[in-house]
Amino acid sequence: MTPKIARFLAEQRPATPCLVLDVDRVAENFRALRAALPLARIYYAVKANPAPPILARLVGLGSRFDAAGIEEVEACLAAGAAPEAISFGNTIKKATAIARAHRAGVTLFAFDSAEELEKLARHAPGAKVYCRIVVENAGADWPLSGKFGTTVERAHALMLQAGALGLDPYGLSFHVGSQQTEPASYEAAIGRVAMLFTDLREAGVNLRMVNLGGGFPVRYREEVPGIDTFGHAIMAAMTRHFGNALPEMIVEPGRYVVGDAGVVSAEVVLVSRRDPADPVRWVYLDIGRFGGLAETEGEAIRYRITTPHDGGPTGPVAVAGPTCDGADVMYQRSNYRLPTALACGDRVELQATGAYVSTYASQRFNGFAPLAEHYI
Repeated sequence: MTPKIARFLAEQRPATPCLVLDVDRVAENFRALRAALPLARIYYAVKANPAPPILARLVGLGSRFDAAGIEEVEACLAAGAAPEAISFGNTIKKATAIARAHRAGVTLFAFDSAEELEKLARHAPGAKVYCRIVVENAGADWPLSGKFGTTVERAHALMLQAGALGLDPYGLSFHVGSQQTEPASYEAAIGRVAMLFTDLREAGVNLRMVNLGGGFPVRYREEVPGIDTFGHAIMAAMTRHFGNALPEMIVEPGRYVVGDAGVVSAEVVLVSRRDPADPVRWVYLDIGRFGGLAETEGEAIRYRITTPHDGGPTGPVAVAGPTCDGADVMYQRSNYRLPTALACGDRVELQATGAYVSTYASQRFNGFAPLAEHYI
């Protein structure tokens, strides 16, 4: 929690649940990433948090943008981004969305299948395209390899086909998974892409770019390597595999840029010991999986929870949301311990919740209003 957020919560006492996000911290994180990877172009992954104050600040810092949908493309344009600074990075796009983005001036599109490539040729003729390949996601708390990407062999054929369709086969991309805590994952993926890059260049394809994706982690309950560690690992691998002929590099951070810039303030609705013989208390908050904490599915992202009673005796807890859905449970197996003094009406803070929480929130499930947002 930044001093600005702490002061806002103390002075304003906003109604809960709410997200409070320090836009200055977003800028600090962006600058830190730029310093760690000075040769890479930063395309902020808009899906992490598309709030206009964030987009506007990043436009001012010279960021580019990775958009997953036409609405995100248009939000970036509204914030002042140039169309050529936007990548339509989702490999699954409606034909109408492709056409709208292309008419708006967007020239860079992702794909990972022949069918998507054909749509791009029809609705974004002459566009720069890059093919996403599958890589290992070991070390990622939120893997992404099951739904996206193609094999190296298939990517080779698709990039040749792109040129034949009148598109510009610009580059290759991969994603090592979100909240990736192992720098070696980037090194292995770069080696895999580099071999394909060389093969395609030798086949006459004018490749110029490697998109390294995102995945850079933030600290939740456990420590994670710093951004400089990832920067060194990536640049060492790029130099080892490409030598002095480095291609253009793109990175697509989302979580790293906004994650630790935000805090969710919530209220304890109930503390209950459901079985007198069970030492585990159930702590129900006024926000849960349907209120924006979707990344707690499978207890994948484990947010740090702070309370007014920190420093006192603690005991084991399960943490759940307020809805009538039995799946609205965040943590049962992750060994959460909270103060024994915690009681109904207490305010608690979920730290480093600036990424993905606001856009994952449901629209009035059980009548609960979407998460309130405050950008300071």
